[in-house]
Amino acid sequence: MNYDKKLKAAARLLEVMDTLREKCPWDREQTFESLRNNTIEETYELVDAIADGNMDGIKEELGDLLLHVVFYSKLGEEQGKFDIGDVADAECDKLIYRHPHVYSDIHADTPAEVMQNWEELKLRKKKRQGGILGGVPRSLPAMVKAFRVGEKAASSGFDWEQKEDVWAKVKEEIAEIEVEMAAGNHERTESEIGDLFFALINMCRLYGIDPEMALERTNKKFIRRFQHMEAEAGDRLFSQMTAEELDTLWRSAKKEE
Repeated sequence: MNYDKKLKAAARLLEVMDTLREKCPWDREQTFESLRNNTIEETYELVDAIADGNMDGIKEELGDLLLHVVFYSKLGEEQGKFDIGDVADAECDKLIYRHPHVYSDIHADTPAEVMQNWEELKLRKKKRQGGILGGVPRSLPAMVKAFRVGEKAASSGFDWEQKEDVWAKVKEEIAEIEVEMAAGNHERTESEIGDLFFALINMCRLYGIDPEMALERTNKKFIRRFQHMEAEAGDRLFSQMTAEELDTLWRSAKKEE
């Protein structure tokens, strides 16, 4: 590992940040709050690059996220609260504490055992209000939050005994949706649909599937097929076509793939 090269690059980024904060009107005005939405956007751009398998894009977006880490650290330094060194040291201390199977005499032979130890250590050290699920960020998108809630609950031992058992829960939730729909109860239907989503996301977790990635791939697949239909239809509007004609276009789009 060429640590000298990496350290020089990191030092260069810190110097650039110092210069921008001093001389750029836009950078001088930024605060923790003003950068927040940009950070979220950069994170999603990284996720897009990962989903596309775009290594150049991943490198670029990681750089953008790294800039945000450096920027926040610079703001903390200006306020006398912390700097990039404090951030790095705190993270190293946390990682060493949470990996006793590497740095101590605790044994963990599987990823599942590592995760269980991790959650137990986090809960023991922070003693955060809300218990095991208290550490799930409130602002996470609902699907990601559901996945993390399921992971954390499972790490405490609250999970299906066999992954196949989750299917009974999925079928149960579908049946409950049908009952509430038949009764015309909109509020209860919404609640049961939420339960179904939660069960399906847990099904993904148990079978090692990323639900966000799975849904995004389906989104992209639908967009491709829909655009193929539009191209095939030419100047004709879908609203002027019969259901049979639209079905033919859809089948053609599927066949094309």
